[in-house]
Amino acid sequence: LVSASAVGYYGDRGDETLTEDSRPGRGILAEVAAAWEEATRPAADAGIRVARLRIGLVVSRRGGALPRLLPLFRMGLGGPFGSGRQHWSWIALEDLVGILHQAILDPAIEGPINAVAPEPVTANEFAALLGEALERPAILHVPEMAIRMLTGEMGQSMLLSSARVLPSRLEALRFPFLHRTLRDAFLFELGRIEET
Repeated sequence: LVSASAVGYYGDRGDETLTEDSRPGRGILAEVAAAWEEATRPAADAGIRVARLRIGLVVSRRGGALPRLLPLFRMGLGGPFGSGRQHWSWIALEDLVGILHQAILDPAIEGPINAVAPEPVTANEFAALLGEALERPAILHVPEMAIRMLTGEMGQSMLLSSARVLPSRLEALRFPFLHRTLRDAFLFELGRIEET
């Protein structure tokens, strides 16, 4: 059984480095993710191998946040959310598919697995790298107050929380990431480099 959860499991943890062994956080996303994972316990108790993937921000031009951000960044109106100091753990879509495939087939993949790239970035770095990939400035901050007013608690948790999550279990299993850096992932998604 492969369960798809989120790095929101860890809550807002500032600069703390988080691995699969880290305790759950607080807040709505952390509570939902922990409850979602707990719901897989009967399967594990019945002897079924359960992989609990904690998925980061998925980078893909085909869906999610990136297609919504591209028009703003292409016009030079992009920039970091809030302070920009919060850590965002991300994963390229192709790597996520590879992790899901390996989780289905590999008996070594069991329990919590951080489905994130090895190099998390701050919101400032995310914006700068996207601007660089598009050859546009990325300096306009979206104020925290605006995010709080427009997105509610869920949006705040997603955009303003900080979780520096590392894929310790995947690294130990030598998972072959296609995109270890966000720069490479952005350039690939924007058609600027070939996949290696």
